[in-house]
Amino acid sequence: MSIKHEEIKDYYGKELQSSNDLKTNACCTLEAPPIYIQEALKRVHNEVQMKYYGCGLCIPSQLEGLRILDLGSGSGRDCYIAAQLVGQEGEVVGIDMTDEQLAVANQYIDHHAEVFGYKYANTKFVKGNIEKLDELDLEPESFDLIISNCVINLATDKYKVLKDVYNLLKPGGEIYFSDIYSDRRIADDLQADPILWGECLSGALYWNDFLKTARKAGFTDPRSVKNNPITIENDELLEKCGEIQFFSVTYRLFKIDGLEEDCEDYGQAVAYKGTIENNSNAFDLDDHHNFPKGKVITICGNTYKMLHDTRFADHFEFYGSWDTHFGVFEGCGGAMPFDEDNETSCC
Repeated sequence: MSIKHEEIKDYYGKELQSSNDLKTNACCTLEAPPIYIQEALKRVHNEVQMKYYGCGLCIPSQLEGLRILDLGSGSGRDCYIAAQLVGQEGEVVGIDMTDEQLAVANQYIDHHAEVFGYKYANTKFVKGNIEKLDELDLEPESFDLIISNCVINLATDKYKVLKDVYNLLKPGGEIYFSDIYSDRRIADDLQADPILWGECLSGALYWNDFLKTARKAGFTDPRSVKNNPITIENDELLEKCGEIQFFSVTYRLFKIDGLEEDCEDYGQAVAYKGTIENNSNAFDLDDHHNFPKGKVITICGNTYKMLHDTRFADHFEFYGSWDTHFGVFEGCGGAMPFDEDNETSCC
């Protein structure tokens, strides 16, 4: 593979001046964010928004007081959204290797602190390569949440990124990130194409390789939250990609001891209290776990831990124990988890 970090920096720092310069819709968000995110976005400076190249929504729920790290933070759009949701006592740290993007993000630190009504800024930006997080001045197990928006696909050593992320997370923390995935492995000649790589396509991980990589890094049970097929509305690039299908997917990976590779049934259940911010009626843990307020729902042992051993624990009633094992939880399987028929174009 011949793609170099300098080529990526040049693409995002020099060739792309705004999201309008993108040649495909891979690096754009394909769905409208929830109202509270839209309201937070209104308070983010226009220049920061103009240089946004994300592919999904990487801001989860219940962020008050958290310490967050954003990998490939770019101009700071997602950082400045998260800064409002963590509150004055929380902190958001952005990591990026592109000088032009960092200059925009740093230019508006004080501006956003004033707009948010904070006594001091709770956001800072650090120059760095996400493949070398262990070489930065970041304390192990010091972050509650790590986010990333369409950046990990640009890394050549994705296992290294995820392993460093695992080490930086506190126990019970998570990485919640949006990125590009493919339905098959990408050929070497396509991976060497700087345009396809910069457009977040040829660096996409084959979904099953990603699951294996995530588990190897310590994230035993990756959960898909949202997914949308990507349409390549560029004839030249579409011809190069052939029959490969691409998906924009948001995943959440928890750092929790004791998760099992399969969803095992211990006869456990939970009831949601309706107290997670902006989720008063129901809470979605992932794309197949919806918890309406007050309804007792049976769950597997992994899901129990994802609610019980994390920041969500106070928002659920828990039933059952680990005393009896009933086998694999009904409905679990190993097919590709994305919907090929739900095509979405970027507007």
